[in-house]
Amino acid sequence: MVFGANAAGISDDRVRIGVLSDMSGQYSDSGGRGSVEAARMAVEDFGAKVLGKPVEVVFADHQNKADIGGAKARQWWDAEGVDMIIDLNNSAIASAVNVLAKERNKIAIATGALSNALTNEFCAPTAIHYTVDSYSIASAAVDAVLKQGKKDWFIIAVDYSYGKVTSEIITNFVKEGGGRVLGTVYHPFNAGDFSSFLMQAQASKAQVVALANATNDSINTIKGAREFGMNKTTTIVPQLMYINDVHGLGLEQGQGLVFATAYYWDRNDESRAWAQKYQARMKKMPSMNQASIYSAVTTYLKAVEQAQTDDGLAVAGQMKKMKINDVFSQNGYVREDGRMVHDMFLVQVKSPKESKGPWDYYKVLDTIAGEKAFQPLAKSSCYLVKK
Repeated sequence: MVFGANAAGISDDRVRIGVLSDMSGQYSDSGGRGSVEAARMAVEDFGAKVLGKPVEVVFADHQNKADIGGAKARQWWDAEGVDMIIDLNNSAIASAVNVLAKERNKIAIATGALSNALTNEFCAPTAIHYTVDSYSIASAAVDAVLKQGKKDWFIIAVDYSYGKVTSEIITNFVKEGGGRVLGTVYHPFNAGDFSSFLMQAQASKAQVVALANATNDSINTIKGAREFGMNKTTTIVPQLMYINDVHGLGLEQGQGLVFATAYYWDRNDESRAWAQKYQARMKKMPSMNQASIYSAVTTYLKAVEQAQTDDGLAVAGQMKKMKINDVFSQNGYVREDGRMVHDMFLVQVKSPKESKGPWDYYKVLDTIAGEKAFQPLAKSSCYLVKK
């Protein structure tokens, strides 16, 4: 195997990018075909070539199953000449792919996964965690609600790695802020009925219910809480909300929700221009995952160009030297643990009266510097971090 500076040129006379996403399940709206289109847009805008060689985008459905996702990553890397895999919008799948990336010296960029384990126990020299993680989405939102004097919390979490890691992080932030967690309940992935979980939360008399779930699970929990009348007495704090989720929920039910996000399409002229190009193709605005895929693919191709090779270690090393400012990232850079650090935004969902039109959904309440938003290296358990 050839490593780093000793490697040169493009293997197989082409660069292949594999988008491994949920194409048909509950994460497909924030990932799926939109992720593929965002990757294609990045390749097109780069000129469809790097170092004179063509760049191709392939895609597959991981079906939210770690064995299927791992098998596809293995097939792509071992038999089909894929150089980089991106999206991985399921933390269990992203963790499995990180292990394979380490073994094969290949680039894995998780844009859709949330677990902090990706830059801790599952960190790898060629693995990058790009968009948000459990720490960054919890830190801003929990802090904002605690400052309102709401100290008693209850957590409803999805029963897999993302939910478990996130509930632990929320608990730590609440306790550090002088609050207490009165209970935590876990629900199955893609649960149909949240009544029993909401009843437990309501019975706890918590002032705040934090949701460590995502997409349809978050939407259905919020709808259920409103049916129970909990929104009148309890603050609901979703940890992961994509703009697609707010669109599906509607402003009438979503108004007032406060959460952290890495991206909002209407933030500035550059983000608006790119989002409108995306909307022309997909008939909807991009999620932060899809916007980050455009950024990550562009950054990857720049790194290949600068490193003069598609060798995994060489490209990862180059990405860790770069500053990333584009339609997605502000003040971005990749740390030694693979975490892409960038500014985050605390947003509140507008009321129907405040919204000026389709997709005008957020008020930006605060900008959180990346160094504050993401887990400090001093707390990292990644073996690549020098203590």
